[in-house]
Amino acid sequence: MSDLNIILPSKLSIVKEEGTKGVYEIDGLYPGYGHTLGNSLRRIILSSLTGAAITSLKIDGVDHEFSVIDGVKEDVITILLRLKQVRFRLNTDEPQTVKLEVKGPKQITASDIKVTGQVEVLNGDLYIAEVTGKNALSIEMTIEKGLGFVSKEMHQKSKNEVGVISLDAIFTPIRRVSYEVENMRVGDKTNHNRLRMTIETDGTLTPREALERAITIMVEQLQAIVGFTISHRTVEKEVEKEDHKAKKEDKGKEESNEFTDILKTRIDTLDLSTRTLNALTGANIRTIGGVARKKKEDLLEIEGIGDKGIQEIKKILGGYGITLK
Repeated sequence: MSDLNIILPSKLSIVKEEGTKGVYEIDGLYPGYGHTLGNSLRRIILSSLTGAAITSLKIDGVDHEFSVIDGVKEDVITILLRLKQVRFRLNTDEPQTVKLEVKGPKQITASDIKVTGQVEVLNGDLYIAEVTGKNALSIEMTIEKGLGFVSKEMHQKSKNEVGVISLDAIFTPIRRVSYEVENMRVGDKTNHNRLRMTIETDGTLTPREALERAITIMVEQLQAIVGFTISHRTVEKEVEKEDHKAKKEDKGKEESNEFTDILKTRIDTLDLSTRTLNALTGANIRTIGGVARKKKEDLLEIEGIGDKGIQEIKKILGGYGITLK
């Protein structure tokens, strides 16, 4: 009789790590699982890791993006394209305002951007523009956190005031990611998979952090599905088993079903502060049930949540008769 057990793969191994580029391998995957996991992780890495980017800006003396600036070599469109390439590390979930104020003549690079204590420019040597005369160039920029690519129409919440230019935001901290799958021997079988992933980031996080976060996101998504399935089946079995009992027990079942519905309530419908809501959403926690499955220590590890946030979450859950795990 053939073995019906699906073997578990090896732990993640590091093939190479050089600066912002890393190569990692997972051995002993069940036949076909290399492509299954590789493609899934690649999509998560490209779409679901947070980063920071310029979402809007204002240039003194410029009313719209199709302008030219006296004494500046580049036109506004070219300057905007260069600014989109500036990579930022944002140490807070709140939007930050930074400025670029230069008097010519001077070649301007990203290092000339005056940042706050919560913002760091990672590619300071990036060329932006050249002021050829004795003119001054002043740009005020808004930096925000986000996921993937967001067009300016999506993140523009209201009509901009005159002179404010919204930008398409490239939030993803990933420059490129690829994977390869090759067969390997496990015991007497030669059709098991070895998955090799190559990841390059913009420096706001390491390649290993990118891969580990993607794996965590995948596990949390699957746990949410499994939790729902188990809960649903349990309710069905209880209904069949207790159908003949008294009305009092039937009422108890209705309350149980109501409790299950409460667990599915989305957190963005709750009266949470913007900071706490953004922190939970960034950690892919989107329902009351997702929060209730976490311990206090797990929530404190999420960036943007401290003791004040824990008290706020406990108060909200308490209103539904729910406590943290």
